[in-house]
Amino acid sequence: MTTEVNPQAAVAPAAPPKNNNRRKALTILLAVIVIAAIAWTAYYMLVLRWHQDTDDAYVQGNVVNITPQVTGTVVSIGADDGMKVNAGQVLVQLDPNDAQVAYDQATANLANTVRQVRGLFSAVDAGQADLSAREVAVQKARADVKRREGLVASGAVSAEELAHARDELASAEAAMSSSRGSLARNRALVDATTVAKQPQVAAAAAQLRQAYLNLQRSAIVAPVSGYVGKRNVQLGQRVQPGAALMTIIPLDQVWVEANFKETQLAKMRIGQSVDVHSDLYGGDVTYQGKVVSLGMGTGSAFSLLPAQNASGNWIKIIQRVPVRIEIEPKQLVEHPLRLGLSMHVDVGIREQTGAVLAAAPPAKPVLVTDAYAKQLHEADAMIEKIVRDNLPGMQHG
Repeated sequence: MTTEVNPQAAVAPAAPPKNNNRRKALTILLAVIVIAAIAWTAYYMLVLRWHQDTDDAYVQGNVVNITPQVTGTVVSIGADDGMKVNAGQVLVQLDPNDAQVAYDQATANLANTVRQVRGLFSAVDAGQADLSAREVAVQKARADVKRREGLVASGAVSAEELAHARDELASAEAAMSSSRGSLARNRALVDATTVAKQPQVAAAAAQLRQAYLNLQRSAIVAPVSGYVGKRNVQLGQRVQPGAALMTIIPLDQVWVEANFKETQLAKMRIGQSVDVHSDLYGGDVTYQGKVVSLGMGTGSAFSLLPAQNASGNWIKIIQRVPVRIEIEPKQLVEHPLRLGLSMHVDVGIREQTGAVLAAAPPAKPVLVTDAYAKQLHEADAMIEKIVRDNLPGMQHG
């Protein structure tokens, strides 16, 4: 008897390995998913939840507008776009001829006023001497009247002579009174003062100081060191006070303004560390910075046309608040930035000891310049010299 073998029955036992491989693959996939979820959760709990980042960030800085303080015609330009300038450097020179004439007139006026005031002091001395002489004349006239009054009764002196003596006394007293009044008027002009501090001299000195400043201001200087960003002035142009001639940008004073969503600000504090990347340098350069202030309002609140939300078609939009970030000055020197560049900002919010708002006003000015300090000092020195040269015994041949 012959037994036939069923081919299907011989293959059937091979099915379980396929199911095992599928189960193993699903197990591995599930394990990978679980491990990835655990890893992501751990990464979020340890790292991500302590960071807030945004690409809506740009470089900002001080843009110093150079404007004239006096009217004048441009005769020279000392710097052009992109050039570096130092504080106190002459950027634009105006025609100084008109200012020079006014200065010369003010100088002559001060010298003349000093000499006139010297005359007032001399008039006081002369008036005092004249008053003393008038007082002596009055005393003599009184003595003459008194002596004659005793002789009228005896007939030694006539009544007419006594009348003449009394007239002379009245005249002497009137002259003394006039002299005393004139002395008082002259003394009121110079009393409790010196030639240099006398009001007329002070007024002339103020005019000279203004004329000197106008002469100095014909040379328009840079108030800060930096780079010329935009030159608008041209040779021969007639400029007025306040007109924008050019701008200076101090690139060592730039900062980053990052616009965070209002939902990102809950744990953001002043003083928190920040990692900043610039599209200019890419990932090769990481700037270290810190949060120095959080904006006092959203961008829409300070826009030219604020949003009118009290309307029937209102739609809620998440607002953004500017956050100012200060970058290490040394890094700005090594890798300078430009205004308006796009930045990526990552703020570490783990540190929560900082304040949301500044706790105290600044102890000193935030920005200051001494580019104009010497002008007034030099004017005062010139005034002192003119006064000294026109005092007695100080003239120079």
